[in-house]
Amino acid sequence: MAAELHVELVAADRSVWSGEATLVVARTTSGDIGVMPGHQPLLGVLESGPVTIRTSEGGTVVAAVHGGFISFADNKLSLLAEIAELADEIDVQRAERALERAKSDADGAAERRADVRLRAVAVG
Repeated sequence: MAAELHVELVAADRSVWSGEATLVVARTTSGDIGVMPGHQPLLGVLESGPVTIRTSEGGTVVAAVHGGFISFADNKLSLLAEIAELADEIDVQRAERALERAKSDADGAAERRADVRLRAVAVG
């Protein structure tokens, strides 16, 4: 059996995904990071961006994450996000409309959120 790490992806309002994985890739304020079993302990600040989880069963879970924290110790990875949505939960047309609306309103924060949602769907 391949080495695994336990992953908990939690948003402020719910548990988004929990399970075993072989690799998690996330964006932090220091840049993109990949965490595999046995990684050194880690504590970081999440940037808005897609999080990719390679599950132990060989599947891939992608989520749009907007801010929060990442921590890793004892083969347990916690992603504590302000907002997180799985790629398959995202309504692409709604996200596209939100992106266009944010661009026309010159709302940079809303534009970044909509862009992250669309990138998560494209990766997932």
